[in-house]
Parts: sequence; structure tokens; C-alpha cells
Amino acid sequence: MNTTLVVSLIVIGLLGGMLSGMFGIGGGVIMVPLMVFLLSFTQHQAQGTSLAVLSFPVAFVAAYNYYNSGENVVDWKFAIIIGASFVLGGYLGSKLAISINQTTLRKLFSIVLLIAAIKLFFSK
Repeated sequence: MNTTLVVSLIVIGLLGGMLSGMFGIGGGVIMVPLMVFLLSFTQHQAQGTSLAVLSFPVAFVAAYNYYNSGENVVDWKFAIIIGASFVLGGYLGSKLAISINQTTLRKLFSIVLLIAAIKLFFSK
């Protein structure tokens, strides 16, 4: 691996991790677009790699920091139920995504990001 590639990977990881810890985002919103633009990944490669990065230990450490803040900001019971459902949803969603062609998948991904951005921007 060349130095530029390693630096790009570190930047993607740092930005994804920092924004995930700050805002609860990182994988789809930050890392996937950066992998597509900086690393020339296909949409499928970027999404698959992002999912591999966001394995249990990464998210757990950030969530544990919130839990330790003393402000009762993590509901572990809800997190376990949502997490178990997330596993099934992730499996089904990945099966669907790999069956969609690259161009269509990228357009659908863009639409989801755009809708989320507009909704967040105009909400109170």
C-alpha cells in the first residue's frame, strides 16, 4: 500500500469515527461517499466495507462513552431489541443491495441522503 492510500484510509476512519461519536453517523453518511470519491470504490464495495468497519466493538465503545456520561442517555433494553432487529434488517438489506445494479444503487443511496438532509434541515 502506498502512503497516499494509507493516509486516505486513516482520514476516512477518523472522520467516520469522530462524526459517528459526535452525531451518531459515520458509515453511510461519511465513509461510503468518501470511499467512493477518494478510493474509487463502487457503491457495493463502499457499502460492504463500511458495514465491515462498523462491527460491534467500534459502536460499543462510542455508546459506552455516552452511557458513562452519567446523563442516562443510553437505553440498553431498547438498544438490544433494535440491535437484534438491525441484524435481520442488515442481512435482508444486503441481499437486496447486491441484487441492484451499481448505478441504481448509487442513485437510491443519494435519494436517501437527500431526504434525510432536507428533513433534518427543516425540522424544528
